[in-house]
Amino acid sequence: MESIKAQISRRNFIKAMGIASAASIFALAGCTTEPEKKEPEPKEDTQPTENEPETEPAIAETITFAQGAEPRGLDPAYVDDGESAQVMVQIYENLLQYDDESCNVVPGLCDIPEISDDGLTYTFKVKEGIKFHDGTDFNAEAAKAHIERQLEPNRTEDMAYASFTWGSEETGDGIESIEAPDATTLIIKLRAASTAFLANVAMCMASPIVAPSAFDSAMEKPVGTGQYKFVSWTKSDNIILERNEDYWNPEKAGKSKNIVFRFIAEAAPRVTALTNGEVDIINGIDEAVVNTVTDGGCKLFQMAGMNINYMAFNTTSENFKDVAARKAVAKAINVPELVSSLYGEYAEYANSVMPLWMAPYCKDIKQTEFDPEAAKKELADLGIKELKCITYTNPRPYNGKGGQALAEAIQGYLSEVGVDLKIDSYDWTTYRTKVETEAYDMCFYGWNGDNGDPDNFMNLFADPNVSMNVARFSDDDYKALIRKGLQTPAGEERDEIYRQCEEYVAERQVWLPISHSVNLLGYRPEVSGFNFHPTAVTFLYNCVKTV
Repeated sequence: MESIKAQISRRNFIKAMGIASAASIFALAGCTTEPEKKEPEPKEDTQPTENEPETEPAIAETITFAQGAEPRGLDPAYVDDGESAQVMVQIYENLLQYDDESCNVVPGLCDIPEISDDGLTYTFKVKEGIKFHDGTDFNAEAAKAHIERQLEPNRTEDMAYASFTWGSEETGDGIESIEAPDATTLIIKLRAASTAFLANVAMCMASPIVAPSAFDSAMEKPVGTGQYKFVSWTKSDNIILERNEDYWNPEKAGKSKNIVFRFIAEAAPRVTALTNGEVDIINGIDEAVVNTVTDGGCKLFQMAGMNINYMAFNTTSENFKDVAARKAVAKAINVPELVSSLYGEYAEYANSVMPLWMAPYCKDIKQTEFDPEAAKKELADLGIKELKCITYTNPRPYNGKGGQALAEAIQGYLSEVGVDLKIDSYDWTTYRTKVETEAYDMCFYGWNGDNGDPDNFMNLFADPNVSMNVARFSDDDYKALIRKGLQTPAGEERDEIYRQCEEYVAERQVWLPISHSVNLLGYRPEVSGFNFHPTAVTFLYNCVKTV
């Protein structure tokens, strides 16, 4: 095992994701070189002498991970943000999971299920002898209860990922019924065949299994089966976890005794905490602080991101019900220039919703071209002089600069064509509520892929939940395309359907795609073993710090 297992190259990542030709992918992507692998510095030869016994290096009890925002909560049925996910993946486990370096599905709390010939019925064999952290039994009935609370009619409006993961009666997909005939058998029947279903079961939102005994309290006091148990949450400061000494799989048991998550909103003090040794790993960094990290004696992890950073038009607002108005604004913004100036070498211009290396990404998707003179005339003809946007202040995995800087850049472009953009900014936790309740013309958002499947990106435009579909786009023809994509087996025919989805939303200017970011972490040189996964969460059960 490498000292930092997470540091796979982009080429290995692409191979693991099942992409056939890495060379062709690099030709499409702007970053044509692999991320530099950061191996630990060579140490002096310290072989023991004949009179000196060999000793193992001492291991610190605690790993401290600092992130730019506090989790919204710790119940996967109710949250959909990366900050919550970073903590939850240490606590919870899924029926199935991804392997360490890709989104290939492997056994988790269950074996890979048997699937009926019609693709509708999945029979899971549940592993025996597993306990939740509170000592209650994990079994088929517990898994059934966790999923059923997210299905109609139990589903509530604040279960953001429920319809996205498990489907709904409205869209005619997802789970029709679920049974637990005995403690080790779980039977799930779908309304329609779904190529993405197994990948959805392994996602870090909605799918991780919460102990039924904790359904009423898991948002702040989570109970799962994972390598680490919840200890405490000091709001605006930290979350403390401790190793689960009774973890069911000794081969993947936690190595460090404690994990602490700290919340440091601004990048500069987060980097200072790293270089001073107050924390061991940080995320939410951008090119502006990279040199500070490395000059301070720390190391940089980087990997091509499975993400999209975008501006969404509210297709229900009076200003943007008409696609002509949305395209007029898009013509005012020089997106490649914006990406270069804001993100430098750590992001790529997004000409499509899909990440650059993911099938069915197509370099020929046509986005609205920059044409400020046409934009000025068209916006004047439409009578659009003022617009309102909402944005977030915290760094995000898909936007290390944070939404404020991005909104201000857009504001500058619009001022050149005679439009005044009013910006309302909120911390990330507040913002997640504002996109559901606030009136706005545009908002800034992004998406980290959950499972490596194109449906995970393109289905956002069909989801009925406005916290997922922030453009509030609703189109029956598009929903039909999504249903067809879900029911089509993996291959060229399915890829073509999702390529059509990309063209459909581009022609209607639902979003203004901006960039695909490179994922960056800073870490102390004495830290090893963390696993940054393509789904943008960092697994810490194998992470240690030598002292």
